[in-house]
Amino acid sequence: MSAEASQEVAAVVRVRVPTPLRSYTRAADVDVAVPLLAPELPPTIGGVLASIDVAYPGIRFRMIDEQGAIRPHIRLFVGNLATRDLATPVRPGEVLMIVAALSGG
Repeated sequence: MSAEASQEVAAVVRVRVPTPLRSYTRAADVDVAVPLLAPELPPTIGGVLASIDVAYPGIRFRMIDEQGAIRPHIRLFVGNLATRDLATPVRPGEVLMIVAALSGG
């Protein structure tokens, strides 16, 4: 395998960040570089959240619990599709939107 063939490939994904998590990013939208295992495979939500945590340490823990499950107050959307599956692909041009539910009394 040549050195060129072994270079890491990444996809850039736009992530919409909810207000409660903007203390990490300081922005409503961030672009995240996600390493790809193969150029023909799009990144997954799990990969995007792992990559955003590299850029903004601690943010992933606010969305994903110790067992690797999405916290109950977090909703994830890829385009218009709501999902709770971290294996959901995020295709080029799609936006991952994170929504944090509000509660109060």
